[in-house]
Amino acid sequence: MWIAGVLLVAVAVAGFFYMRHTKSELHAMIGTETLSIPELEQLRKVSDELGAQGSFRKTAEVVGAAHPRPEGPLKAELSKTECVWYRYLVERQYETDEYRDGKRHRTKRTERVAEHTSWEGYALVDEQGRTIGVDPNGTSPDKPEQTVNRFEPHHGDGGVELFGITLPQIFSGGGSRTIGYTYKEWVIRPGRRLYILGEVHDKIGPLVIGKPEGDGHFLISTRTEQELREDRTRRHKMLAVGVVAGTVLGLGLVVADIVA
Repeated sequence: MWIAGVLLVAVAVAGFFYMRHTKSELHAMIGTETLSIPELEQLRKVSDELGAQGSFRKTAEVVGAAHPRPEGPLKAELSKTECVWYRYLVERQYETDEYRDGKRHRTKRTERVAEHTSWEGYALVDEQGRTIGVDPNGTSPDKPEQTVNRFEPHHGDGGVELFGITLPQIFSGGGSRTIGYTYKEWVIRPGRRLYILGEVHDKIGPLVIGKPEGDGHFLISTRTEQELREDRTRRHKMLAVGVVAGTVLGLGLVVADIVA
């Protein structure tokens, strides 16, 4: 019983730190100003006039429509959808033998076979056609569009074929039987309106918003700022309840086991 109590307390501690992170994101959105591209250009101009060319830094929120880089849109690997960002994930579903208490048990498990998140930059365009660069830095956005979510049963002894390459089944060793593969993919299409919280800089010349060099949050979302705030508020409340309940119940189980 005490083991379950310790596990509950450990989960509560992890939930506490996630709750703090959620609260920090919420405060960052509340405390950061949404600036237009002309306003950011004006601030950069002042920085240049003070002799700090290439050193402009400003935490800001920016809103606009996703626009492909000069080389053109990306093409998502699984669906071939034209996009500015994509992520895919391939998982193997399999059965394997486990031995507990001298008996053999057949259990189902999942392992990742392949995954990738695009790193290529793109841009945001405002209503007047002005642009600011976006450096995603491998960050997965909030609520992207899911273009692929399918399961394919596996037949035969070979591995999964991905992008013309057959991946060998070396992931779980012998004694396992592949059930099938799950394919998932998410994209941001050109024209999708985005909200971004990050650090605007001019290190490469034009203004770019990306992940802060120091402490700070970097959020890319297909939702509005108001929707994100409401989501973080709900999440914080749910986590607070879960942390308190998990701590009380976990400590109760530990004490009960000691007293018994």
